[in-house]
Amino acid sequence: MKKIAACIVLLALSAFVATETQAQLLKKLKDKVEKKVLDKTDGNKKDDNSSSSSGNEQEQTNTGGKPTNKGGGGLKNTAPPDVNQQITDAETAHKAGNYSDAHYSIQQALMGVEIQLGREILKSLPPEAAKLPKDTLQDKVMSTQWGWNNMTIQRVYTDQKDKQLTITIGNNSVYSAFASAYFSNMYVQQADNENQKSKQVRVKSNKAIIQYDDSKGYTLIMPMGQTSVIVWECINFADENEVINTASSFDIDGIKKMMGEK
Repeated sequence: MKKIAACIVLLALSAFVATETQAQLLKKLKDKVEKKVLDKTDGNKKDDNSSSSSGNEQEQTNTGGKPTNKGGGGLKNTAPPDVNQQITDAETAHKAGNYSDAHYSIQQALMGVEIQLGREILKSLPPEAAKLPKDTLQDKVMSTQWGWNNMTIQRVYTDQKDKQLTITIGNNSVYSAFASAYFSNMYVQQADNENQKSKQVRVKSNKAIIQYDDSKGYTLIMPMGQTSVIVWECINFADENEVINTASSFDIDGIKKMMGEK
């Protein structure tokens, strides 16, 4: 029995030593690799007369073995999906029993409708707001899902200096959730009347919330439906009256009608 116990102890010690030795070997190997990489990097730094090929090797080493992209032309803007064509494709795919393609084509058709609607709403917006001209280069119509989910229409009015107005129309879960919570707890929100950061106002008889932040300026949020909102972000506006008057200059009823909101 004593011999058996001694053998077990020896085997355990051997396994422990083997494990410790293996760990030490791995650590030494890791240290060697790191030292080689550092030596190579230092050598590249010291070699001021290295050839262009050496410079490329250094660049690839510093970026993890990948070259740095220096051009490519980017991506060109594509036309929105052709609604009629997508509907035809959906019907063809459905008849063939290819339901995945039919579903995709329907999504593309609805996305095309949303983008067309967004462009029409942009056309309906005034060319000037708060004496700021529109900057059409910053116009955006985005549709990432169908059924009005995550549809965003955006325009910027700016003097190209320090005053700017950004109007965003569509589905915005962050702002709509804030508006819903605010109107549900209006009296709690307005408890501190001296230093209000948010308060309820009216924009052409529509309920809205106005916020102020020293770094962001004024933000006016007007719900249109369950999740649809119009948001005016105003930088360097004189006061809340200028913000509300500017928002009132937009055809809010027309926007709501085009969005299908009552």
